[in-house]
Amino acid sequence: MKKILNILLGIVMVVTVALLLYAIISGGSEPAISLNLLWGYFLLVFAVLSALFCALLGMIKNPAGIKGTIVSLALIIVVIGVAYFIARGHTIEIPNIEAGGYFGHSETLLTDTSILVTYVALIGAFLTAVGTEIYGAFK
Repeated sequence: MKKILNILLGIVMVVTVALLLYAIISGGSEPAISLNLLWGYFLLVFAVLSALFCALLGMIKNPAGIKGTIVSLALIIVVIGVAYFIARGHTIEIPNIEAGGYFGHSETLLTDTSILVTYVALIGAFLTAVGTEIYGAFK
């Protein structure tokens, strides 16, 4: 199984490098950028589906871990919900250069929510790394 995953990783890396070189050599042409975006979307969907599959497989193999999974999922939903309500409470004016004026509230709401969730994730990752190092130092 590990050999198959290494081969798959190699294929993904080769395709990614080939698409990157295609975009650079073509001077950033629209078809090259579109192809790279589609590849990026494919990788994102594949990563999300893989994470969900592995989480479900882990829950099936270890039913005791379901509690932790549910708590993690609830925490993620709470963070996204709080970020949404904070973002909904104020308006950000992002210029729309192509159409003139500014983007509507729905577009900026999604952007602001995503930024707030990213901030929380980065702070959580930083605190986890620092906490792990401190815990390891006293262990």
